[in-house]
Amino acid sequence: MQTPTARLLELLELLQASPLTTGREIAERLEIDGRTVRRYVAALQEMDIPVEGQRGVGGGYRVRPGYRLPPLMLSDDEAVVVVLGLIAARRQGLDSDAGAADGALAKIHRVLPDPLRRRVEALETALGFTATPRSGAPVAGDTVLLLADAVRRGRRVRTAYKAYSGERTRRDLSPFGLVVHAARWYLAAHDHLRDDLRTFRIDRMSRTTLLGTAAVPAPDGYDAVEHVSRSLARVPWGHDVRVLLDLPVDRAARRLPPTLAELVEADGGTLLKMRVDSLDWMAGTLASLGCGFTILSPDELRASVRELAARLAAVV
Repeated sequence: MQTPTARLLELLELLQASPLTTGREIAERLEIDGRTVRRYVAALQEMDIPVEGQRGVGGGYRVRPGYRLPPLMLSDDEAVVVVLGLIAARRQGLDSDAGAADGALAKIHRVLPDPLRRRVEALETALGFTATPRSGAPVAGDTVLLLADAVRRGRRVRTAYKAYSGERTRRDLSPFGLVVHAARWYLAAHDHLRDDLRTFRIDRMSRTTLLGTAAVPAPDGYDAVEHVSRSLARVPWGHDVRVLLDLPVDRAARRLPPTLAELVEADGGTLLKMRVDSLDWMAGTLASLGCGFTILSPDELRASVRELAARLAAVV
């Protein structure tokens, strides 16, 4: 639930974004009644913000034309970082369904000094990226903020969760950290239903609430990023692959991200453990490592490697 101060700020933003806003539109947007609308308008006027009211058909409220809030004082470097961060978040699929990145950019434009605003707009027009935009799984900002607050304060949360299989459960979680990977938000947590450490897709969580119960502490040396990476590498795809690489584990780790594979130091090299859907794709991945290897399982992977080798030999 929003506080009166938050609603007052939202009213100010609403009035600045539109040349005229009716009392009914304000009431519906802020989920308040007409009397409260008038009280909030009066509060803005008491702060010397020139909100004007127009009665009758087609009437409403507006901020006096020409009025602007004091400028947001950012240095050139700070403005570049803020704008770049918002654009990158949008391109990486981390924006919300409501288009929060565009909304934030619009607000920044309104309060930047004119010379800096024009330069920022030029940056947005001129900026390009070599990477293609991602289609992500947007999450509600209030959910992310609630989970972050729970992590910081050491509190449990309760949520409804829909698993990949479609199973729906109610979970009590002790959250340890938020992790972003490949345009997805993940929560690393202790799952009290399963009594185990688990990884949760935040876009599959709903009706999340903060509980008064203290969270259980994270295990000694626990790292949320490492936990989520290991969980993603263990996703149960169709084939369980085990390969011994003729490569030290530190060098193997530079060629294979932790979200893709588990790497274990072994005699004479590194044991690679992966789960994949395509053995032909796995054969290409092994060939790209540039080292010798011994396939331990599955046997079908040997056939995929031989077929790849034959195709490569035919074009040389």
